[in-house]
Amino acid sequence: MDRVKRQLGCSERIQYGVATEEICAAVLDTGIGNHPDFDGRIVAFRDFVNNRQALYDDSGHGTHVAGCLGGSGLLSKRRYSGIAPTCRLCVGKVLDEKGEGSIESMYYGLLWVLENRLRYQIRVLNISVGIGDSGGRERMEELKGLLERVCEEGVVVVCAAGNKGPAEGSLSPLGESSQVITVGCHEGGFFGNRKDLCEYYSGRGRAGQIDRKPDIVAPGTDIISCNLRLQKDRGGHYRDAYVRKSGTSMATPIVSGAAALFLQKYPYCSSMQLKRRMLLAAKDLGEEENKQGWGMLNIEKLFALY
Repeated sequence: MDRVKRQLGCSERIQYGVATEEICAAVLDTGIGNHPDFDGRIVAFRDFVNNRQALYDDSGHGTHVAGCLGGSGLLSKRRYSGIAPTCRLCVGKVLDEKGEGSIESMYYGLLWVLENRLRYQIRVLNISVGIGDSGGRERMEELKGLLERVCEEGVVVVCAAGNKGPAEGSLSPLGESSQVITVGCHEGGFFGNRKDLCEYYSGRGRAGQIDRKPDIVAPGTDIISCNLRLQKDRGGHYRDAYVRKSGTSMATPIVSGAAALFLQKYPYCSSMQLKRRMLLAAKDLGEEENKQGWGMLNIEKLFALY
């Protein structure tokens, strides 16, 4: 996360110089582990897969995603902190240990966020998951409708473009809504000509559409964030506290973190106002619109434009 923050203009001045508005970012994923980088900021947890009460993550995906968004970087002296290291977190487990989920679990996760948005001051929702349409087209449309209701209630919803690219029209279904911020991967040339970059399999929209999809891109290759399987020795020292992962799942919470960081400072900004400002601040990479949307997230410019 250190190189990502430098690449996107996310300085410590921006991260820690904002107002202390206590907003919450919700994460619907595989759960979250007891990593020290979340230091008491997990205010709610709900399990829609196994109905367990205590917070947990049996995959590691959700812990990594939450770290990209809001990890404090405690065990790395802030080097691997998330974009919004002081925001609170509400976590819903909608995926199992294999990272697989259903329309039903996602539906009830979204309903939980909708019903608790005022109680926990949820202003941002991160969905770094791809839900297939195996549950039926009608049920998928109901899910999309609920997702749009969450947006209409003032929550900034950020969805992954998915990893089924580069074919045209390969976006995750949840990212098709015009109201959500759909995030694809792009490294902006940071790794040169490497052939395994996330941007090569990031989901693509359809050319010529009125709404650019994905809306925006962010780095998603070799992102270092919180590791569920960290170990603590007898001396109280942690090992393997962070791990590298790649995919649009990692790019998405970077954008969610930027949204949370902005709303901590400007809590009266509406979700649609924030989306417009974020897209206007994006850096054009010269790629096709159905690959890059409006361009690369630019956090420094986002704050400068307000």
